[in-house]
Amino acid sequence: RLEEEMNLKKLDAYIKTVLTKREQEIISLRYGLYGKQETTQREIAEKLHISRSYVSRIEKKALKKLKTTLES
Repeated sequence: RLEEEMNLKKLDAYIKTVLTKREQEIISLRYGLYGKQETTQREIAEKLHISRSYVSRIEKKALKKLKTTLES
């Protein structure tokens, strides 16, 4: 349990370092981070008053940033 908590703290710090606030919000809603429930792109779009396709683009960009940073 302690190890899991430490990993979550590292993940949180990593996400906050790499992603913009908007990207953080979309990723945390989409994948249920920080105790939030997983949310569809359409639900996120409605909540943030943006299009679903824009949510999709932001999500893809954020995931690519995280992957690229992890691989380097």
